[in-house]
Amino acid sequence: MKPLIYTCSECKRSYEVDYKRWRCDCGGVLNLNHGKRPICFGKERGRYDGFVFKYADSLPFEMDDEVLRCASMGEGNTPLIHIDRGLYGKADYLMPTLSFKDRGSVVMMAAAKAMGVKKVVEDSSGNAGASVAAYSGRLGIECDIFVPEKTSSKKISQIEAYGANVHRIKGTRADVTEAAIDAVESTGCFYASHVYNPIFQEGTKTYVYEVFEQLGKMPDTLILPVGNGTLLRGAVMALSEMIEWRLIDRYPNVVAVQAENCSPIACSFAERSTYVKSIDHSETIAEGIAIANPARGRQILQDLYSVNGHAVSVNDEETLKAQCDMASHGIYVEPTSAVSYAAYMKYVKTCPALREGITILPLCGSGLKC
Repeated sequence: MKPLIYTCSECKRSYEVDYKRWRCDCGGVLNLNHGKRPICFGKERGRYDGFVFKYADSLPFEMDDEVLRCASMGEGNTPLIHIDRGLYGKADYLMPTLSFKDRGSVVMMAAAKAMGVKKVVEDSSGNAGASVAAYSGRLGIECDIFVPEKTSSKKISQIEAYGANVHRIKGTRADVTEAAIDAVESTGCFYASHVYNPIFQEGTKTYVYEVFEQLGKMPDTLILPVGNGTLLRGAVMALSEMIEWRLIDRYPNVVAVQAENCSPIACSFAERSTYVKSIDHSETIAEGIAIANPARGRQILQDLYSVNGHAVSVNDEETLKAQCDMASHGIYVEPTSAVSYAAYMKYVKTCPALREGITILPLCGSGLKC
């Protein structure tokens, strides 16, 4: 691996990357610094051509790292599906575990393997847990996944099939995270958190690289569902890198979408707040983004402001209709994915010009997991 350094997002203190370190001593979340080289899109990449690791120049790995060959199941290179005039969905539900989380998990778990990790803990509403469990099983790493008690039985069955230990936790999503953190701190094992571990976002940024490579340019609009913000944070990271590398000269229109019943980012953004304010929230069918107090909330808001983005919310009725409408186009996704299409249909009513450009939305998870 390349030299990796953690930097606190709050106090700016730096740490050498250690598998037992998952947050700063001050309590702040960590960012990752490592040597990145500009991507030469279209160059020959050997055996990784078409997969996430073809972008290894910008990832925390060297191309010849043996761990990559052990970890990869061919993630990435998911197709763009035409939905409507100027609108395309990127079918990340065609990943090995049927969700976009594989982008982050394969990079994070490859790093864990390279660091000699023997056991990991993750908390998740389902998809991230299944993804981490899959790569843990593949790499021979013991895995404990903490999930909300009401998590879909299909997702739990998938996690257990990979050989992970499932811990069902009563209470809120925050209670699940607390239980996982307690386990991490009592055992000293690796916290394979898609939220706290910044290596995960290094994988999700490849979503934007692929869109750019597939279109031959950046789309006019990117619509992204946001709960803990792993996809949005990765997308903004990629866009900022590409601006720096002079591959693009402006940001596309970035739209963050939340479920109306649990929309702390959208509410805080509407008030132009620099931090996520407490909200009253209730259950939503888009369980994958139902995060009332995202750990990286301040960073998510900063990301949106930095690219002059937008944040919107959609209700469950709009989401269900969007899920049915997408199915009529032959695309079966879970509600957390359908929120993006719901937001597009809502957005285009007030901004018809959206149809004149190219809009990409992620098809994050398969409807078979519902």
